[in-house]
Amino acid sequence: MGDSHSIVSQIGDLAQSGEKMIERLRRKAFLPDSRKGLNVRFGIAEAAQLLGCSTNRIRMAEDDGRLPAAPAGENGRRIGYNVDELLHMREVLDALPHRGPDDVPSMIAVQNFKGGVGKSTVTTHLAHYFAVQGYRVLVVDCDSQATTTTLFGFNPHFNISREETLYPYLSIDPTQADLLYAVKNTPWPNVDLIPSNLELFDVEYELAAAGADGSSILAARFRKLKQGLMDLARNYDVVILDPPPALGTISLAVMQAANALLVPMAATTPDFCSTVQFLNMMDQVIAQLVEAGIEIDYNFVRLICSKFDANDPSHTMLRAIMEQTFGAALLPVPILESAEISHAALRMMTVYELEKPIGTPRTHKRCKANLDEAMGQIEQLVRAGWGRVEPSSEEEVLHAPA
Repeated sequence: MGDSHSIVSQIGDLAQSGEKMIERLRRKAFLPDSRKGLNVRFGIAEAAQLLGCSTNRIRMAEDDGRLPAAPAGENGRRIGYNVDELLHMREVLDALPHRGPDDVPSMIAVQNFKGGVGKSTVTTHLAHYFAVQGYRVLVVDCDSQATTTTLFGFNPHFNISREETLYPYLSIDPTQADLLYAVKNTPWPNVDLIPSNLELFDVEYELAAAGADGSSILAARFRKLKQGLMDLARNYDVVILDPPPALGTISLAVMQAANALLVPMAATTPDFCSTVQFLNMMDQVIAQLVEAGIEIDYNFVRLICSKFDANDPSHTMLRAIMEQTFGAALLPVPILESAEISHAALRMMTVYELEKPIGTPRTHKRCKANLDEAMGQIEQLVRAGWGRVEPSSEEEVLHAPA
């Protein structure tokens, strides 16, 4: 008996040495204060493409003083614009993609109960994609595993206390009346984060215990999360929710607070089967929630294939099966498996944060182009929800059938 106890006590030792190693990695990856800096820059051609204008228009605005002179390095050559400068440029040249005052903020839950599908990777890349495009973004980490919080440069164990998560707002004895207390700045000037840590899981216990006396407490909590997020969302265009990968109370509250659902899935048979199970469960649960008087309504529900390797025949076969099964609900462009994404994750970054390629420039370029296209599909859905149809490019207009 003593033996098995000592084996179990190893778990604590493993956790402790793991935490120490995370700190070492963090010190290597981050600045001394354990907050990441954002050093990514955009050349004038890329800036013009992002703003949908000509490089000439940017140069003219710099010449006539509407924009500051282009930043230059020590040798006098242009060094490209940082994200702050890019946002200022959007403001001056009237190229901010913000929603209109009557448009409802898009609140996207990124959910699948299967682990390892890249849920947090999709969440953070989506947030940074929207940031580069000039949107105001709020990311809400609702998962006590806190991977998204970590990817944003916070250590959930050392930097984040329970009082800084959703806990004080959602607990049975709440100490906060709104969610403003939890919003943190990130290295991105137009992305904020509500972080998470392991103690957020206490909410599950509390609500499960309270729910045993009847579901009215749960229903009130569900409405409370939605209300709190809607109040906060007034200052944002897009809110991205990362729920726990399990059918618990928090997960259900998040699914109810969202107005769009994105389901990432990897191209393997077990992932396909478990995603079908997830959709089945969601269907049943939504029916029960509606019966209990809790509304759920989505502007869009889409599946996205993540970690797709075009050179793997089994991936290609499964992708065909997904297309046949899910039809138009499956986004046409998958997120390709790329060493660049894994290399960036090792540094606790997304590809959008890299100053320069980690692998070959070609790999980096291909990966970024794919991410832009994959995430751009979601941006189009968000804009369609606001009644914005993207203007056709000149090319399309010229070659359109009469």
